[in-house]
Amino acid sequence: MNIFPSLQSFNNLLIVMSVLAVIVFVALHFVNAGYGMMYNKKWGISVNNKLGWVLMELPTVVVMSLLWWSSSRTFDTVPLIFFVLFQIHYVQRTFVFPLLMRGKNRMPLIIILFGWIFNIANAYIQGGWIFYLSPAGTYSPDWLFKPQFIAGLIVFFIGFVINLNSDYIIRNLRKPGDTRHYIPRGGMYRYVSSANYFGEWLEWVGFAIFTWSAAGAVFALWTFANLAPRANKIYHRYEQEFGDDFKRLKLKRMIPFIY
Repeated sequence: MNIFPSLQSFNNLLIVMSVLAVIVFVALHFVNAGYGMMYNKKWGISVNNKLGWVLMELPTVVVMSLLWWSSSRTFDTVPLIFFVLFQIHYVQRTFVFPLLMRGKNRMPLIIILFGWIFNIANAYIQGGWIFYLSPAGTYSPDWLFKPQFIAGLIVFFIGFVINLNSDYIIRNLRKPGDTRHYIPRGGMYRYVSSANYFGEWLEWVGFAIFTWSAAGAVFALWTFANLAPRANKIYHRYEQEFGDDFKRLKLKRMIPFIY
């Protein structure tokens, strides 16, 4: 199965994706992506939030699995490990995260569509590099002992744990029947107001490091471009809603001590 015509065309795709990430980063400072606490009926037809998350993330699991299974490197040790690590996040995000969600929020279909476009493109890029376009022998078993793999793996799992813990804190802000809003406390929320986003971004920084690839770096760039503007909007919303109680915490938005 060869759906990647040349390395040059793949590199051109990475350049296009990088430029689009910058455009999205700028645009999202002016537009509220209408899901979660930013949900707005103006975004049109919507579905239950749990169903929405499953539908939005499912293409990543499917496309990455197809690329892995159809490649000649299906059971090569290092690519297989990359595949499992990638899917650890997306299986959790697709099937576990929605089941744990509370509340009755909605997700617009247009947001799901945008999610499909990115998720399919990203799975194509990551799977394409790992299973098809990386030079033969690049990811031989001795890769597992290289400093970038070890460091990236540590960063990835630190981000994964931060993401899970932050989601847990958010889910448990309210007791049953309580409709008030609260400032998240504990964990990395001691340092940033969007600790869940920090954890997710850190995962893909780790992924970029342990794959040591331009494809992984583009994924980390896109994650920041998508989440940082949203973290900024959440920060300002907390400022408006909680006033001095929030400002006294002197939190950053997404990256501790930096942003």
